Amino acid sequence: MATSPVLFLSAHRSVRGQGVFERIATPAQGGALQRDVVAALQRARDAGIADPIAIGAIPFDASRPSALIVPERSEIFSRDAVPFAVNDGGALPPIVASHSIPGEDRFKQGVRQAVANFGLSDIRKAVLSRVLEVELAGPADPARIFASLAAQNPTGYQFRVPLADGAELVGVSPELLLRKEGAAIVSNPLAGSARRQPDSDSDAAAAGALLESPKDLREHGYVTDDIRRLLLPLCDTLDVPQGPSLLSTNAMWHLSTRIEGTLRQPDMSALELACILHPTPAVCGYPTRLARKLIDLVEPFERDLFAGIVGWMDADGNGEWAVTIRCGTVQGNRIRLFAGAGIVADSCPDAEWAETQGKLGTMLRALGASRPAPAITAEAA
Repeated sequence: MATSPVLFLSAHRSVRGQGVFERIATPAQGGALQRDVVAALQRARDAGIADPIAIGAIPFDASRPSALIVPERSEIFSRDAVPFAVNDGGALPPIVASHSIPGEDRFKQGVRQAVANFGLSDIRKAVLSRVLEVELAGPADPARIFASLAAQNPTGYQFRVPLADGAELVGVSPELLLRKEGAAIVSNPLAGSARRQPDSDSDAAAAGALLESPKDLREHGYVTDDIRRLLLPLCDTLDVPQGPSLLSTNAMWHLSTRIEGTLRQPDMSALELACILHPTPAVCGYPTRLARKLIDLVEPFERDLFAGIVGWMDADGNGEWAVTIRCGTVQGNRIRLFAGAGIVADSCPDAEWAETQGKLGTMLRALGASRPAPAITAEAA
């Protein structure tokens, strides 16, 4: 049986891989993954594969197995010249059931618990998330979901990764963790969000309020400060703007900061750099170690690949890695969606729940949901 393609589309470069020469499940914690990827790429070269790449996903918890593939065949191309159809998705079977883990009441309780912890410890931010498990009337076609996401969000980082268990990770992330080409690197963290509004005046007001929100600016600052701290010792030059700008998707406004630098050691790989940054306070919290402990205490599920990183790297160490958000895992007629919200001291539980609803909207629209997420979400313990 032919394997599904593995895909990563971006405005910089897009990648398509077909066939599996080798899967790499080494956890990203420590340096073993980087060594195993380099060795696998060399084996691919020795086997006659020209310009091999490693592509796939790394989980939120870097101690868990990675999901990387060295394809038998791959191509790198401009997204403007995509050599395969992305607009022929067609209709998916309708959604017949869904439930949230945790449910609304328990999620809001978790927000209150996190806020209470801020007063008792050095934690300044924690990202709390939830899963929406969706059941369709028939099997879901990951290619159709990917096509819908590509049409919906042509400027995002679209990805499709076939997993070893037969499921597929599909999504479109707005957030670039790390791009490397030669000595040049770029990171574009997002933190601080507001839901898009249906009319232009309200939408502009929501964007303006976000850009002036002390709560969201503080949340964003934790992320940019931490990325600066990690990248500065590795760079000859590092440009971090004084304040964020706005970035929009079809569902959300985000505070965005584009960070650019020049590496002291150009032979550092994109994967190595991405693993140094991961997980950022945008998906974990600040300080990272304390936030992880709080997440483990509050969240009633394992994130797996959600809030991890997804992307690719070539044998020269160049590549691009995005944060694995606005995504889902697809298996048969069941789809597991994910969304999170950054919690700080003055977070409002109702607003944080609404933020996760807005973020789930991207994938729900790709599934053809005709109503907003609140209307199809039932509580789960």
